[in-house]
Amino acid sequence: MSTPKIVLFYVFVPLPDPEAIRLWQLAVCESLGLRGRIIVSRHGINSTVGGDISAVKRYVRTTRAYPGFADADIKWSEGTGEDFPRLSVRVRPEIVTFGVPDEIDVDENGVIGTGTRLTPEQVHELVDQRGDDVVFFDGRNEIEAEVGHFAGAVTTKAQTTRDFVPLIESGAFDHLKNRPVVTYCTGGVRCEVLSTLMKHRGFTEVYQLDGGIVRYGEQYGDDGLWKGSLYVFDNRMSTEFSDHAEVLGRCVECGAPTSNVANHPDRDGRELAVICAACLD
Repeated sequence: MSTPKIVLFYVFVPLPDPEAIRLWQLAVCESLGLRGRIIVSRHGINSTVGGDISAVKRYVRTTRAYPGFADADIKWSEGTGEDFPRLSVRVRPEIVTFGVPDEIDVDENGVIGTGTRLTPEQVHELVDQRGDDVVFFDGRNEIEAEVGHFAGAVTTKAQTTRDFVPLIESGAFDHLKNRPVVTYCTGGVRCEVLSTLMKHRGFTEVYQLDGGIVRYGEQYGDDGLWKGSLYVFDNRMSTEFSDHAEVLGRCVECGAPTSNVANHPDRDGRELAVICAACLD
């Protein structure tokens, strides 16, 4: 493999026949030797695949040839060539499993009723204008936030995306309902839904970081409001935006600073843990 690359993208658009899209995406990826994970639903597509750069480029061109996916915001990153163990292309009720598929409505412009999209620059402008009143709300799972998050962000104990609706409905975050809340996640897909669900539940000023942490990191690296490492859903487990990223994680076994995430069944039965290389060995 010459130059391995990974692409991450999602598109919310009505898909009348998700199974047909699944079969097409499966055939394209198999023909190009790509591996990764693609989820298709009646709401759209969520794809993370990797392989040789020439094959990945052909995949992107072919996928964009479908009219509904023509404007997909493709996020590129460096791969290793061994980033995904296999190819998985599945149809599910939601492309991000919050457990409320019937609450989300999608048209040709995307999810209806989302939070206001903010570019990384606009996030900085909002913070400059509103100061400490701005709340960054992490739309990722607990393990992801342990190794990196926005400065001062509200993080949760969510173990899966399904946990967010019960957490929000518990009243634990009701004190934020009248403050400017900026939701964020890895590439933006979870916040398309999360920001909508929060608005449905009485949060009055909800934003979403357009393009997620990935787009923010591309622009500001570790010299802005982001701190630490970015958890990723491939064999790399985490990545950094610069050579001076802070180390926020703490080893579950010895407490040493680390950004390493690995499969490590612990006393709580979790499959993934923040664990240093020495303890993992």
